[in-house]
Amino acid sequence: MSEAELSFPMILAWAAPLFVVSVALEWIFVHRQKWAGRYETRDAFASMTMGVGNLASDLLFGFLSLGVLLLAWRFRIFDFGHSLPIIVLALIAQDFVYYWKHRIAHRVRWFWSAHVVHHSSEHYNLTTALRQPWNNHFTGHILLSVPLVILGFHPLLIGFVASLNLLYQFWIHTEAVGKMPNWFEAVFNTPSHHRVHHGTNPQYLDMNYAGIFIIWDKLFGTFVGEQDDVKIAYGVVKPIETFNPAKIAFAEWGNVFRDAARKNLTLRQRLGYIFGPPGYSHDGSRQTSEDIKRDFYARRSEQD
Repeated sequence: MSEAELSFPMILAWAAPLFVVSVALEWIFVHRQKWAGRYETRDAFASMTMGVGNLASDLLFGFLSLGVLLLAWRFRIFDFGHSLPIIVLALIAQDFVYYWKHRIAHRVRWFWSAHVVHHSSEHYNLTTALRQPWNNHFTGHILLSVPLVILGFHPLLIGFVASLNLLYQFWIHTEAVGKMPNWFEAVFNTPSHHRVHHGTNPQYLDMNYAGIFIIWDKLFGTFVGEQDDVKIAYGVVKPIETFNPAKIAFAEWGNVFRDAARKNLTLRQRLGYIFGPPGYSHDGSRQTSEDIKRDFYARRSEQD
């Protein structure tokens, strides 16, 4: 097969009916109190609208990200092709890169300005998985996938396994599933692990970045198991307080530009508001996640 003929199935489009049916079933059983979880109608519809908007963004602007990867492909070291073993290898490699992209998205405000959308719901159900950004093709986040392409994985293959990664993550956005068998929890990302990631509890902030394999978090020191005695508070540290999809999509982006344009700031301070961690402030008036965690553990140490 020539490069011009190379193509992969549109997994997420094929999975759309599954998403709809799964959300409907979870919604019904949660309201009947048969399954654990919470639904707020306005929040759920906002999340689903964000999902539709994300799809529209991909259709309209996906060429920007694909163009970057195709440009990088010209400088590839190898061409691994697209056999089944290579697809499996690409899936693992992409998941490794996803871990670091996800971690960076929590630590660099410019990338967080898009990713915050996914964390903005104060509920945790399957519609939360659909709450995706509309400006992701404009942040430059795709540049972090360039090394995979230069190494020898075709851009279309990277797009395909990235879709598989997102498809896997759909089912872990639920409170209806408790803990999986120990062997599964040890290797894979699960609803239990990902509930921690969406928590604003100080001990849970910026932990469990995994896509498919939780082993990356365990290797790089960002794993925390779900604690039975901790009630998870979902959302973001500073609640967005709106169900308006447009505000959800662009509120933090606007905040970044407003902060960077403040009067009487040095260039370093302006760059701090853009590329520093979320919560950065030039005068110490805000707290980053590291500040919040440090204060939490200091108070707990005093209590002990």
